[in-house]
Amino acid sequence: MKSMDTTKTLLIVKPDAVAGGLVGKIVAMAEERSFKILDVKMFSLSLSDASVFYNVHRDKPFFESLVKYMSSGPIAAFLLEKDDAVKAMRELVGLVDPAESAEGTIRKLYGVDIQHNAVHAPDSIENAQREIGLVFGRGALQRL
Repeated sequence: MKSMDTTKTLLIVKPDAVAGGLVGKIVAMAEERSFKILDVKMFSLSLSDASVFYNVHRDKPFFESLVKYMSSGPIAAFLLEKDDAVKAMRELVGLVDPAESAEGTIRKLYGVDIQHNAVHAPDSIENAQREIGLVFGRGALQRL
């Protein structure tokens, strides 16, 4: 039996994809690949919460625009389960740049550019644990 750490991941549908009515199509792609939905939340991030969530990028030049973008409208967050979930989800979402993503990935199908790439998914088990805690844990983000 795999540990809980390797079977859970997070998928966030970003504001532009939510506004574009893509939540159902995106989550259907995950379900078609045998991800099981354990929890779902739809909410808006404050600037402060987005800063906390994307803290790993604090020193990067795109940090402020990312925080502003992610707090610009509602997002949909899914807690998902599957064997080797983080790796499987990264394969499904594709590369950060939709133009470089493989055909059939979420970002290739629905992404516009590097920032407006439809979805966020953790890139490691450690980040998945941290992000799941922030979104679905107890009170880590102010909105909870």
